[in-house]
Amino acid sequence: MVENLVNRRSSAVDLHLDLAPGGSRKAALSEALREAVTSGRLESGFKLPSYRALAEDLAIARNTVAETYAELVSEGWLEARQGSGTRVAHRPGSPRDKARAVVRAEIRPQFEFRSGRPDPTTFPRSRWLSSARRAITAAPTHAFGPGDPHGRIELRRALADYLSRTRGVVTDPRKIVVCAGFSHAAEILADVVAAPPFAVESYGLPFHRAIYEKTGPTIALPVDRNGCITDELVTTDAQVVILTPSHQFPTGSSLHPRRRTTAVDWARTTGGLVVEDDYDGEFRFDRTPVGAMQSLDPDRVMYVGSVSKSLSPALRLGWMVVPERLLDPVLEAKGVRESTVGVIDQLTLADLIDTGGYDRHVRAMRKRYRRRRAHLIHALGERVPHVAMMGIAAGLQVVVTLPPGTESAVLRAAGDAGVAVDGLSRFRHPDAAGTKVDGILVGYSAPTEHTFPAAVDALVNVLVGVG
Repeated sequence: MVENLVNRRSSAVDLHLDLAPGGSRKAALSEALREAVTSGRLESGFKLPSYRALAEDLAIARNTVAETYAELVSEGWLEARQGSGTRVAHRPGSPRDKARAVVRAEIRPQFEFRSGRPDPTTFPRSRWLSSARRAITAAPTHAFGPGDPHGRIELRRALADYLSRTRGVVTDPRKIVVCAGFSHAAEILADVVAAPPFAVESYGLPFHRAIYEKTGPTIALPVDRNGCITDELVTTDAQVVILTPSHQFPTGSSLHPRRRTTAVDWARTTGGLVVEDDYDGEFRFDRTPVGAMQSLDPDRVMYVGSVSKSLSPALRLGWMVVPERLLDPVLEAKGVRESTVGVIDQLTLADLIDTGGYDRHVRAMRKRYRRRRAHLIHALGERVPHVAMMGIAAGLQVVVTLPPGTESAVLRAAGDAGVAVDGLSRFRHPDAAGTKVDGILVGYSAPTEHTFPAAVDALVNVLVGVG
């Protein structure tokens, strides 16, 4: 077979055709085009190259191409319209059509209430583009070479100022390591700390826990309305504890000051490490902002944050504020080159922070999510008074507690109604002590703005039937 790569000059798209050697060029071209259509490589509506372009690239006569097109048009493979060129005709049941039908069947219209998902329509596109333009223009030439695993200095400087100003973090640019979100930080930490087990909160993200469990089982610490019960650390042989002190995920409690001190004292006494996951530190509503736990002892607490909730999880941009003793091991584990976070994104975020665009966006989102939270709480309180709520003072989700034994039924009903929501049991550690609490986690940041009222109505209608 003779392979030819045809450059579609008329539409700037490449077209790959296999022409059989020998014999009639017209027959070979006709067969190659039929094969491309039937296989689904050329989909309905695809605009073919002009006679001249195709003839040049295949080294065949222009008339041969014209005659082939005309023949395939008459057979219904192609269609030609004045001023629109020659295109692949619509063929019901083609491989592409079948594939699309499968995708459409899999995508069920639903109201999105799963947690950890900011409204995708609120991403600050204009500000991000403006910052990207400025950042790329101002960036030194060497910034476009292999990336530094430490992260761009522009971003680390911006983060040092921002975290100190807004979260009370004690750091400098040298101790900040850029990463691709908390999961990436967890993977690095699992490589650095070769002394399992890890202690985790009895409620948390299963895929985070799975990262630590690659080295061995994790220890579940109980959680109550005052956050994680850190007093129990002294009864374990853990070397690392992972906490969400500002806003426990998913129950929503804030770690009591005494329990913060207990965890830090444990780390000082045992030589252990506290990992602080500040996953939604920007969003506080009904209480005085809680500062980062890291400020109690920067040598014993590793602070981790990201833009997943404030901007978008699609960016994969996060940071670790690393204790001095772990800085070199963390950088060594990350690798000799930056392979996870693009330099352009780092430079853009640095500019967004430095110019105040990030602060303005967060303030706008805080107002929007506060309104949504109020709408949701009012609707639930008015129409479903027999369910309770917790974790409403901060963050982007509310826990709706349910009567015992009803969680599975509610999730099934929600699925039938097209409401996507997480069950509280999904986040419970398999070894968690105490009575299991039935409930759902309602991420009120996830629905788009124009669908939010209807989404709340659909959710409430599901809960109305709960006994």
